[in-house]
Amino acid sequence: MKEIKKIWPSVKIPLFAILCSLLAGGVIIALTGSNPFRAYYSLLQGCGLAPKSSYAGYKSMLTDFFSYVNYFTPMIFAALAVAVALRAGLFNIGVSGQMLAAGFTASVLVGYSGLGAVLAKPLVLLVGVVVGGLAGALIGFLKYRFNINEVVSSIMLNYIFQYVISFFINTYFVDPVSRQSREVSDASRLTLMDTPVGNLKMDIPLGVLIALVAVFLVWFLLEKTKLGYELKAVGCSRSAAKYAGIQVGKSMTLSMTISGALAGLAGVTYYLGYVGSIQPKVLISTGFDAIAVSLLGNNHPVGIIFSTMLITLIGKGSTYMKSASGVDTEIASVITGIILLFSACSAYIKWRMARRKEGKK
Repeated sequence: MKEIKKIWPSVKIPLFAILCSLLAGGVIIALTGSNPFRAYYSLLQGCGLAPKSSYAGYKSMLTDFFSYVNYFTPMIFAALAVAVALRAGLFNIGVSGQMLAAGFTASVLVGYSGLGAVLAKPLVLLVGVVVGGLAGALIGFLKYRFNINEVVSSIMLNYIFQYVISFFINTYFVDPVSRQSREVSDASRLTLMDTPVGNLKMDIPLGVLIALVAVFLVWFLLEKTKLGYELKAVGCSRSAAKYAGIQVGKSMTLSMTISGALAGLAGVTYYLGYVGSIQPKVLISTGFDAIAVSLLGNNHPVGIIFSTMLITLIGKGSTYMKSASGVDTEIASVITGIILLFSACSAYIKWRMARRKEGKK
């Protein structure tokens, strides 16, 4: 009971934000002439959390659910990347660029090689961690050594990665039919595509197991280690942390390195897992949506799991929502935006609740 009372204050604000967002979204859906309850139920159906009226061959509610898990796996890593940076008071808005850099490098070095699955899959993860970590470390170093704002440097790196990688894809690795990069080998792919299970063909994401391990490791790092305490101290006050003997520059660089490594894992689980190729000149929205996911989860690793499931449910289920209830997919983006808005106002909502509680006394 004491644990519930301890956790409840940090949970009630996100729950309030979600409730308000769903109510606001329901009003918008009703104004378009559709049934909000039917629309929200179709979101669940689209993600395999509720049964559809019919299924195509080799498909079922279970295959839809595994596809949903495959879809949200990169988001867990991306949101953890944002949370680690925020713990040290830094804002990693370059997650999408770090994902792209890691995914492209892993594709070239491993995805187009002839390596077997036993070697290829671990190497893909290793390349993702190294490339993403180096990109994050560069941002942290620029912040520490030259006081270059991490938002500016990460945005600039996003553009650099986007256009340089697009050049190499279009010049050396383009598929003449799809106009995307060539498909990576099945051996290097982190999702087992169209795997026969009984009379079904499922996409089984191996990365989700690694994501759950990452959640535990990040929680342990932030809550149970000296480094985690130092990152929190730096995030609260750099001057106070420096006065206490903490190496602020080292902490900021380490924070961005870990954040970049997690973004790299998000990249390989997306580009060599969920999709299998890279579209030139496109930065996927996962790195930006991860900011909303992290905020909604109170920047806590466990909270991020549930916020990831909610945000990706809205995004993934919106396609089926349109076909089943006629609600435009843009409405899903509106709901996600409202959730982010209420999450960003969490400090004000908490203050209002405290004032109301004091007034009752």
